[in-house]
Amino acid sequence: MFRFTLKALMVDDVLINGRPRDEKHWSTDLKTDLGLSPSLLYERFFTPFWDKIVTGKLDLLSALKPVLSDLAPHLTAENFIAYWFKNDARLNTEMIESLKFYRTAGVRIYLATNQEHLRAEYITQTLKLGELADAVYYSAALGVKKPDHAFFEKVTDLSTLRPEEIVLIDDTLTNIIAAKECGWHAIHWTNKSCLATELAQF
Repeated sequence: MFRFTLKALMVDDVLINGRPRDEKHWSTDLKTDLGLSPSLLYERFFTPFWDKIVTGKLDLLSALKPVLSDLAPHLTAENFIAYWFKNDARLNTEMIESLKFYRTAGVRIYLATNQEHLRAEYITQTLKLGELADAVYYSAALGVKKPDHAFFEKVTDLSTLRPEEIVLIDDTLTNIIAAKECGWHAIHWTNKSCLATELAQF
């Protein structure tokens, strides 16, 4: 079927499409629902802290609590995280079924994603995406995030595969470019993509 030896698909969070009820961004109604301004949250929390959190250098709760204490003292960090994760949990069932098909055909399926520890646990256990994968590689555990080449190199070593045996499926172009620079194959995923069609190009 393939012109190269396909042994593994590395899938990013293309498996999750925003809010379960309408696919909108999880923070769309944050101000209405929790009284917290999304723009201030991004300015005060995500912009200064997220890179360190998502690479495991800073704990999510430790960084979040003082920000919420200032911006929304009525809101606990735990309640905010529960709202965030619940509203960023719409599963791409079509994609999941496609991956199950390839897995039954002998292709290994991995999650390779930029996530912090609590979100990674939620995705793999609560959303049960861990059941789909042979292993989960995420940035906070690796200490480095995409598109850093070190992310792809570490994942290659951990998977015991050769770079040319791996296909990354990712919706971020910079990650696609970096993966290819590290010897991986890669598919730039969009909402119009079809896995079988994309793989046929190889």
